[in-house]
Amino acid sequence: MAERTRAERIHAERVYRARSYDVVGIGNAIVDIIARCDDAFLSKHDLAKGYMRLIPAGEAGRLYEAMGPAIERSGGSAANTIAGLASFGAKCGFIGRVAADQFGGIFRHDIRSLGVAYDTPPADEGEPTARCLIFVTPDGERTMNTFLGTSVHFAPADIDASLIEAASIVYLEGYLFDRDEAKEAFKAAALLAQKSGAKVALTLSDAFCVDRHRADFLKFIREGTDILFANEKEITSLYEVNSFAEAADAALADCELAVLTRSGEGSVIVADGETIAVAPEPVRAVVDVTGAGDLYASGFLYGLTQGAPLATCGRLGSLAAAEVIGHIGARPEASLRKRAQERGLLGE
Repeated sequence: MAERTRAERIHAERVYRARSYDVVGIGNAIVDIIARCDDAFLSKHDLAKGYMRLIPAGEAGRLYEAMGPAIERSGGSAANTIAGLASFGAKCGFIGRVAADQFGGIFRHDIRSLGVAYDTPPADEGEPTARCLIFVTPDGERTMNTFLGTSVHFAPADIDASLIEAASIVYLEGYLFDRDEAKEAFKAAALLAQKSGAKVALTLSDAFCVDRHRADFLKFIREGTDILFANEKEITSLYEVNSFAEAADAALADCELAVLTRSGEGSVIVADGETIAVAPEPVRAVVDVTGAGDLYASGFLYGLTQGAPLATCGRLGSLAAAEVIGHIGARPEASLRKRAQERGLLGE
């Protein structure tokens, strides 16, 4: 067996306290509506290929009527990560706001069917449940049109303290950082986690989010984050540098552990003054890149809660990301636990 690096030895000595839940996620509760289309469809509806944009309820309705056959399932970045964790066999919970409507029922039923604890009461008033209309072109690129609905009204009152206090890791979604009420909810959740001895993980979600909330993100990372997830664009935008290496060094100065993905170049883990590079998992064909970063976080967090070396955590993340980009949709279609066992990354 290869000798562990100093960072891995220190990590292995950390004890994740035995809890009822390995990870509890907090994020936008969105119903993903996923359909294939060609470039002509995008042009006809003036959709910028490969980008995510926020849309009002009326446009969401028009696009829904225009799209072809679709898959409808619970979604949202943190919810996708929690679904991936469940596929590994983790015990998970989720906190996110839906309305008492048809799409809210779809979200609730779908995420609970995975064995995830989800008890956020539906909102009886206000906007409807959020939805994301995702158009996937033949090259695997996805164009996302998101109506955030009631999910953005997430506030401290929506926090389930008992669920957070029962978690080993609390995972927070950067997409939810838009409103002051949600920021206050994140602070409340982080404080609860810290008091109970749980780790706080944050994903930056999108460079678009970082550009809007850079100062608030930096403050939250420095004061309340143990584990940071970001891709190359997000981390360089956060620290306003051109060099990935500079950004990685800055992240390590601000939190205990930074997990940085670089698409086809794999990922980089920085912890305890060391850098661990992880190669990407081989993929036969890229069908849909939706959820790749979310599922990478699933694998990494699962390894972390099981006490695996950091390099193995990264390999589990790469495995989960490779599985999800091989088909339409942001949720695994095969058992991630079984795949990890076949790769020798997990015991029986």
